Amino acid sequence: MPQIGFKRNEVDGVVFYTIPSFEKEGIKHLFTTRIGGVSKGCYESLNLSLNRYDRKEEIYQNFHRICDVGGFDYDALVLSDQVHGDRIVKVGVEDKGKGLSRESDITNADGLMTCDKGVTLVTFYADCVPLFFYDRVNKAIALSHSGWKGTALRIAQKTLAAMGKEYGTKPEDCIVAIGPSIGVCCYEVGDDVIRQFQDIETPTPVFQSKGNGKWMLDLQKINYYLFIEAGVPDENITISGICTSCNHDFYSYRRDRGITGSMAAFMQL
Repeated sequence: MPQIGFKRNEVDGVVFYTIPSFEKEGIKHLFTTRIGGVSKGCYESLNLSLNRYDRKEEIYQNFHRICDVGGFDYDALVLSDQVHGDRIVKVGVEDKGKGLSRESDITNADGLMTCDKGVTLVTFYADCVPLFFYDRVNKAIALSHSGWKGTALRIAQKTLAAMGKEYGTKPEDCIVAIGPSIGVCCYEVGDDVIRQFQDIETPTPVFQSKGNGKWMLDLQKINYYLFIEAGVPDENITISGICTSCNHDFYSYRRDRGITGSMAAFMQL
């Protein structure tokens, strides 16, 4: 059976989640909420998206708050450039600061991976699925952003394959986690989206018909089955079970009709 549940933490008013299995391995990581920052209005308060209309000065303050409570070096963050694709980019010490404290040449990247210590990977979310990876044998980590498009493209499996090519990673040596994202309870899609999943075989249903061409889609469950199919042991998988649309601790693009901020996943060796 997979492990269920992330751990809720609060430090100096900043609320974030961690993964028990990753904590046991000593991997520095967290997933943010919207609580504990300085942004205002629809972005209240811990918005980390630099692609919204929020004030940049407040976003930078929010990053500093996360670095303070998480023990990350602000100038060592490496930010993704997400396009709902399946490209995973290898980064290292030479990339520290890209996307935040200095210009970035990292483009079209929905996944980041590294084996260098002190490099903090950062990916962004507001309903899409955050995926966490740690290769315990080769000491490599990755984060991937898996919305419905990324999930249909099997970015979970492609991240493992990319780690295998770069670091010699084997799925059976990894612990992985599926973070807070919009749940089957709230994620209604049409026939056009469901058709993109017809070639993904799962032992139990991952979408439910509402009639009239509408379906409720379970992205967390699909990613779980993609990990199993790739060879990750069941007991090495953690599923958050948290819906970002139901839980108002989080930003939700669907619930807030696009007028919202973003959470982020942080991870460092």
